[in-house]
Amino acid sequence: MEIICAGVSDIGRKRETNQDSIYVGNSSKLYIVADGMGGHSGGELASTMAIKYIAEKVKELKAASTDISEVLKDSVHFANEKIKNYADEEPSLKGMGTTVVGILFGKDKASIANVGDSRAYVITQGQIFQLTKDHSVIQEKINFGIYTRDQAANDPNKNYLSRTVGFESGIEVDLYDYKPSKGDIFLLCSDGLHGKLSDEDILFIINDMIKKNDDLSHQLIHDCAQTLVRQANEHGGQDNISVILAVVN
Repeated sequence: MEIICAGVSDIGRKRETNQDSIYVGNSSKLYIVADGMGGHSGGELASTMAIKYIAEKVKELKAASTDISEVLKDSVHFANEKIKNYADEEPSLKGMGTTVVGILFGKDKASIANVGDSRAYVITQGQIFQLTKDHSVIQEKINFGIYTRDQAANDPNKNYLSRTVGFESGIEVDLYDYKPSKGDIFLLCSDGLHGKLSDEDILFIINDMIKKNDDLSHQLIHDCAQTLVRQANEHGGQDNISVILAVVN
């Protein structure tokens, strides 16, 4: 399975630092977006540690296992404990954490893991589908029928997360398996993107730039990722913005 991938991480227009981190592992076919949080540079450190430890553990575990779902899940758990233990030893970093959304491609399937509100989407047959569910207080209210999605969009607490990597031991990691087809486009992004652009906006840009072009290249996909980031900035850019696009060729 050939994957053509590009990623972009941008500070946005309002933040002083970029606490997002991305990992584009073309040799391992592992791709990660992490959106950190926490004072005293804790968020930046947490997201950096997350992608580092997940990537290292995936490489180690893949050498002994063909179950990519378990490999990815165990790697996120490993990173969680590393970040939690580090923060426990440094009072100024107490409470730091990060979202994680990652995708690992195997021979005939892709496995997606997520914790937090960074998302994975797939664009297939001209449509966009959100593959992950946010771990947020608002999403829980939607799950229980307390809110509709329209009501949730106006809630002042919509960014409060119910689950992050590094905040506590033994976190639950959501896993999703997907069987890709040629031409499928996977999007990983932080809330700096999906909080500013609707699914329809995202779909229009990707269809216009990638789906209409028969000559796929890394540069084309990178340009599309840059366009998504630019559009999020033009809609305010209040947060860091991270985007990874992976196309099955």
